[in-house]
Amino acid sequence: MATDSWAQAVDEQEAAAESVKTLTYATRANVLLACLKDAPACAEDKAAQSLLNKLIRNNLVNNTNQVEVLQKDPNSPLYSVKSFEELRLKPQLLQGVYGMGFNRPSKIQETALPMMLAEPPQNLIAQSQSGTGKTAAFVLAMLSHVDPNNKYPQCLCVSPTYELALQTGKVIEQMGKHYPEVRLVYAIRGNKLQRGMKLQEQIVIGTPGTMLDWCGKFKFIDPKKIKVFVLDEADVMIATQGHQDQSIRIQRMLPKNCQMLLFSATFEESVWNFAQRIVPDPNIIKLKREEETLDTIKQYYVLCNSREEKFQALCNIYGAITIAQAMIFCHTRKTAGCGEMQVEQRAAVIDRFRDGKEKVLVTTNVCARGIDVEQVSVVINFDLPVDKDGNPDNETYLHRIGRTGRFGKRGLAINMVDSRMSMNILNRIQEHFSKKIEKLDTDDLDEIEKIAS
Repeated sequence: MATDSWAQAVDEQEAAAESVKTLTYATRANVLLACLKDAPACAEDKAAQSLLNKLIRNNLVNNTNQVEVLQKDPNSPLYSVKSFEELRLKPQLLQGVYGMGFNRPSKIQETALPMMLAEPPQNLIAQSQSGTGKTAAFVLAMLSHVDPNNKYPQCLCVSPTYELALQTGKVIEQMGKHYPEVRLVYAIRGNKLQRGMKLQEQIVIGTPGTMLDWCGKFKFIDPKKIKVFVLDEADVMIATQGHQDQSIRIQRMLPKNCQMLLFSATFEESVWNFAQRIVPDPNIIKLKREEETLDTIKQYYVLCNSREEKFQALCNIYGAITIAQAMIFCHTRKTAGCGEMQVEQRAAVIDRFRDGKEKVLVTTNVCARGIDVEQVSVVINFDLPVDKDGNPDNETYLHRIGRTGRFGKRGLAINMVDSRMSMNILNRIQEHFSKKIEKLDTDDLDEIEKIAS
């Protein structure tokens, strides 16, 4: 059975994990470890990866993807803006936007902000990855709709975890820096309020369970006075036990004219069904994915007889060529050699690598997407990417090796093969992309030296 073979492969990897120290001591490069357990269906890991993406984003992603808009009223004119001035924001909010370093709207902001700031309010479902400016967009919408003279909650924002709620809260505090009349409170476990009290803060951000209690059980919030309801990270939300039901129960308490805004990085069927239950008559914004190309990336494989040989081959590659910066992908945290690192520790590690302070990053799939480092010239798949059933994970392979060959430069991808099973996986990856992966020989070293350095 495929699942059994996958589990066996993982066991073998972890049994050989100690050998990774050989690499660390055998190369002159500094080796960094930034790991996240590979379990895409696990809510905890999805939330951790989302948080990590927020922590390591210093700037907006330079996104060339096209925005696809589906309006609830196809006859309504479609507005977009090229500057924040066109939105006629309150001066103190415009000051906050520029203070955060936004010079002009991102692609998703160009289209989403006119919808979110419209009168009467329009509901929105938006697909948006980390780094596209979506948090700033819905924060700006909340701050714009708030009446600071009314001292009661008017905007609710629900996030799947405490840490993600705090990150959104930081954006609210930064953007509202020059708007002190508007106040924020966190509806999170541990923030105990006295029974019978009524909140005076206009914006409440928190997790679904506590938010539901504050609206219903404790009546700290009058849900009928809410103007804007934001549900962020919907794909993470539905992966967490109970969050989906709690979010729906909050939504049902709100008035019919409350503006509903839902954001998700992915939109598989389960997320889409959830979104439709939460947001009636929505406008829909999607980012059309731009296909990553393999044309600028030279791909090789190294054939080994055992996992120990793989480690030795890796050391030999580093001894034979000069490498600017490299990323090495492993299948499990233990193989990468890092155990239980906190998300904040992983973010600090990635920052050091991105700043060029370290030359090598050993990681799992947490870095397979969205981290652009111009100096990365080599990606090594120490373990080929497979799904939970042991089949090739072609999309992850594409994203992994897509960390090199960026910004118009040539890149190099080296795949380590140590068994008949991994050779079969590599062959299936070749077939999928219709792209030949050549066996690495000593004759190729001169060519890869030119790419790697």
